[in-house]
Amino acid sequence: MSRRTDYFNDPSAPKANSIVPAVTAFVVNDSGALLMERRSDNGRWGMPGGVQEIGENITGTVVREVLEETGIRVEVVGMVGIFTDPGHVIAFADGEVRQEFSICFRARPVSGEIKVSSESLEVRWIPRSEIESLDVSPTTRRRLEQGFQESPITLIS
Repeated sequence: MSRRTDYFNDPSAPKANSIVPAVTAFVVNDSGALLMERRSDNGRWGMPGGVQEIGENITGTVVREVLEETGIRVEVVGMVGIFTDPGHVIAFADGEVRQEFSICFRARPVSGEIKVSSESLEVRWIPRSEIESLDVSPTTRRRLEQGFQESPITLIS
């Protein structure tokens, strides 16, 4: 299943050979549940997101990625934080080793129905009370904690 391997402050991690602008979306519905997906590339739960494409602005990336991965159309309403920890590298099957550079945005759902994509094994609205029990990466956990604090924009290295 794994087409990527995440390393967190691991001295045996491969050296990064790229940095790519990426986004994640902290999407909460009216009942307070968070939109999450179980990723097909590593089997862990995470927030929808992905890399910015040439010709789009960064909030457009958020809207596109959430719709593609979950079937939910969102409106970006703020930012959770900027995450650039050089101790988090992601090794992909094609040889790319990416240093983390991710902007986590707050968004609200505006339409759509949940659907699974090729990038997800499962997509659900997850009540906050269940989030602690999910298998998520340490960097996703940091984004979740920051998102639920609802504090001003944060730069997290």
